[in-house]
Amino acid sequence: MISRRVAVGGLLLGVIGSARAADFPSRPMNWIVPFPPGGSNDIFARPVAGFVGRQFGQPVAVENRGGAGGTLGGMVAARSRPDGCTLLVVNPSLTFASIVYAESGFDLMRDFAPVSGMAQVPVALVINPAKITARDLAGFLTLARRSPGAINIGSSGLGTIPHLAVELLQQRTGISLTHVPYRGGGPALQDMLAGQIDATFAPLSTVASYVQSGRLRALAVAAPRREAVMADVPTFAEAGVADFNVSTWYGLFAPKATPTTALDTLHGSVQAALADPGIRAIWTEQGAEADLRSRRAFTEFVHHEVERWSRIARTVGLPME
Repeated sequence: MISRRVAVGGLLLGVIGSARAADFPSRPMNWIVPFPPGGSNDIFARPVAGFVGRQFGQPVAVENRGGAGGTLGGMVAARSRPDGCTLLVVNPSLTFASIVYAESGFDLMRDFAPVSGMAQVPVALVINPAKITARDLAGFLTLARRSPGAINIGSSGLGTIPHLAVELLQQRTGISLTHVPYRGGGPALQDMLAGQIDATFAPLSTVASYVQSGRLRALAVAAPRREAVMADVPTFAEAGVADFNVSTWYGLFAPKATPTTALDTLHGSVQAALADPGIRAIWTEQGAEADLRSRRAFTEFVHHEVERWSRIARTVGLPME
C-alpha cells in the first residue's frame, strides 16, 4: 500500500510542476496578516511563507495590517489583483467579522476562496501569577465570584475568538469579568506579562514558553484532550466546565476571482511546507497540529466554522458598542 506521505508527495510534485510550467507565480507574493506583529498569526505564517518563497523562487513578503478585528487587512487583500500573488492569513475571528463590523464591507466567504489550512491550536486560560493567586480554574472562579468585575481579562480584540471565550466563560459559570480588548494578541500578551491585566485567553503557541518558565500560569485548556506541550494542564471539562472547546486555526485565502489552477498550486505548495521537518518541529513546539486537509475539505470546514462562530457571536450579543 502506498503511504499517505508518498501519495501526497507525488501529488504535490505534480501540482508544483504544472505551476512552474504555467509560470506561476509571475511576480513577488504578498501575504497579509490582518493583525499586529508578534502574535500567533505571525508564528505560523512566516515559516510557511519562507518555504513557499524558496519553492517558487519568488520573494514572499509577510505584511502586518492590523485594525478593526482583521477587516482592514482583509479589505486590502479582497481588493487586490486576483492572480494568487496576494493572500490573506486568516484565523477564526474573521469567520464572523462581518457581524462585529457590519459596515466594513468585508465578508470572508463572499470575498475570498479558501486556499489551505496551516495549523490548529487550542486556546488556554492563562493568568499572571503575580496578580492572581489562584492555582487552578476552581480557585479562579471563586475569586471572580467573590469580587465581580475585579479581574481584568484581556483579549486580542472586540469580536475575536479570545473575546468570545471570555463571554462564554461568563455565561457558563455565572462570573463577571472586566473585558479589556486590545488590537491583537501580541499587545495583550505584553500587557499581561507587565502586570497591566490579570488574565487572558490565548493560543498555546503564544503562551507555552511563558507558562513553562513560570511567568504565566495556565489554568485550563479549551480542548477535548490535554495537549502534549502542557500535559499537566487540565482541560476545562476536567476542571469542571463541560463542553468548553475553543480552538483557533490558521489558513490562507485568496481573492474570490483567483483562478482555480492558482488555488490548487498554492494549496500544494503550502502542503509541501507542512511536510517539511523544520516546519513540523516548529508546529510541535507550539502545540499545533498541521492542517493536511484537501482544499475541498478545508473549504467545507471553513463553511462550518462561519456558521458556528456567527451563531455564537449573535448569542453573546455582538456587535457590542
